[in-house]
Amino acid sequence: MTMSAGWYLRRLSRMGPREVGGRVGDAARRRRWRTEVPQRPVVSGARFTAVLPAGAIAAVPADAAKRLVATADRLMDGHAEFFGVVRDDLAAPDWWRDPKTGRRAPAGYAFDVPYRDEDAVGDVKQIWEPSRHQYLTVLAAAYAVTGNERYAERVAEHLRSWWAANPPLRGVHWISGIELGIRLLSWVWIRRLLNGWPGAAGLFEGNPVALDQIWHHQRWLAAFPSRGSSANNHVIAEAAGQFAAACAFDWFPSSARWRTGALRSLERNLRANTFPSGLNRELAGEYHGLVLELGLAAVAEADAAAVPVPRTVRLVLLRMTDALAAVVDDRLRPPRQGDGDDGHGLVVDGAGTDRWASLLATGEAVFGRLAWWPEVTGTDVRTPLLAALLRPYGRSGSTPAVTRPARRRAHFADAGMTVLRGPDGIWCRCDGGPHGFLSIAAHAHADALSLEVRQDGVDVLADPGTYCYHGQPEWRRYFRSTLGHNTLELDGEDQSTSGGPFLWTRHARSRVLVADTSAEGVARWCAEHDGYGQSVHRRRVELTAASRELRIVDEVRGPRRAVRLAFHLGPAVTADLTGDRAVLTWTGDGEDHSAVLDLPGRLTWRAHRGETGPPLGWYSAGFGRKVPATTLVGTGFTDGAQGFTTVLGFRG
Repeated sequence: MTMSAGWYLRRLSRMGPREVGGRVGDAARRRRWRTEVPQRPVVSGARFTAVLPAGAIAAVPADAAKRLVATADRLMDGHAEFFGVVRDDLAAPDWWRDPKTGRRAPAGYAFDVPYRDEDAVGDVKQIWEPSRHQYLTVLAAAYAVTGNERYAERVAEHLRSWWAANPPLRGVHWISGIELGIRLLSWVWIRRLLNGWPGAAGLFEGNPVALDQIWHHQRWLAAFPSRGSSANNHVIAEAAGQFAAACAFDWFPSSARWRTGALRSLERNLRANTFPSGLNRELAGEYHGLVLELGLAAVAEADAAAVPVPRTVRLVLLRMTDALAAVVDDRLRPPRQGDGDDGHGLVVDGAGTDRWASLLATGEAVFGRLAWWPEVTGTDVRTPLLAALLRPYGRSGSTPAVTRPARRRAHFADAGMTVLRGPDGIWCRCDGGPHGFLSIAAHAHADALSLEVRQDGVDVLADPGTYCYHGQPEWRRYFRSTLGHNTLELDGEDQSTSGGPFLWTRHARSRVLVADTSAEGVARWCAEHDGYGQSVHRRRVELTAASRELRIVDEVRGPRRAVRLAFHLGPAVTADLTGDRAVLTWTGDGEDHSAVLDLPGRLTWRAHRGETGPPLGWYSAGFGRKVPATTLVGTGFTDGAQGFTTVLGFRG
């Protein structure tokens, strides 16, 4: 996917003068760096001191260690999966090859590589992901847990291979700051986890090539931070990675300056990226997890190096953790909202480890759990390792304790998110919040007033997900579209206007009118948005506990217009549609469940599944993966004051 002149003009229109000036400076610096690759300052006497405290590895639960070693053994055999593509070449990877298309990214100066053009580069996410080196942190963790040197030797072999294939500023891996930041964080943990291996010092601080790479990564991040309308989760990863490296690899004349600048950026952007309620401003559940992981990892490095951290940093992370505990369903799954690309900040666990349970377990260890928090029964490797470095919040010289929510929050006014809960694990997320974050709302979807409904963690009315970013524009449009969500579309238009795959030029404005989750037996929500010009879409939702019934009423005020009302079912749900009634069935925890969906009779209903021309009826459980799922679409026209009433009744 290449960007047209029109895209550049639309993108420019979303920038302020300060951002434009900064980007002009970036462009000039890139031209200058094409021929100016400075020599790293001489380093002598470098030592790695940011080691794990005694007993940290011993605290890893046995079942978590078993999963870790099983995953590490598969990696040693060359087997891995990235974004739905199974690979068997990880024993000796080609760092520039996309296994999905078979293409290799072109060589040359990094900023000349057309990374958005799949015809020239391949799927850049497939190329970038292994080079975050998070599979190497898994191998390093396997060494730390077992003491088996074959894991350490493979890590060393791959790092030396990567460093040789990717000299500073050459090729596809020197384009994006988030990749450099996460890679630095991985290197810090690789060095830490390999500390007992005799070759660790020779691989890192005693290796001129490693020193060159670490220094040039930090120089790059200091020069090209994400700025202005792009200062979303990317800038958090950049700052966290640079800060971690400047703490743990404190070997260069610029280390103190880099550390100070990165911490300042981390503190400012953590606050900017997070609502006061604790939810991430991108309104994308996966990026909430990514930012929280990155923030916790950065503070762990600060505590390991005895670097003071502003109180606001820990406070934001505390609020994010409490917010996550509040919004997850009964199976600890967070909302599926906005974009998600399976991005992680720090990976030291084996396959099958629950990411969200791990985050809540770490939150419990660092901040302390509240009485209303959901129980976490799973185990992980990361929690005891991070907890060994992090100072407990409000104790042991850390920042003072603050007032935390006395009960589980259901409504987050600043984020426009409301969670309605009913008996038997019924969970309903209602979206009445801002379209997205910053002027481009890069990771937003056109999903105003959309719903997600689950029972015991099973998607009943599902958010279909993301699937892809680059290279497949038709699929990117579908998964971001209004029709691709459980909401109402008018005249075949999205509520917000897209100007590109990560650019929205017009944002629908929503407002929540009612969010009453305290009433006995009935929870109510009502919101409206202005995304359709002269017409206003208003939606009312009621969840009645006694009848286990969810009632949805959609009203459109304005001129007569064509309407499509969509309900996307989860992939486990089958539907028998007769007229305006659908009988839904699925299996969860070995038991059969059912529900009846009574649909508005004034619309003509049709079931769609796995269609491609155009796409309709799909569910993406993770980036790069999609499966057919049933979508029920009702078509017709708005009709004055009459609304469209839908009733979802759970049977068993």
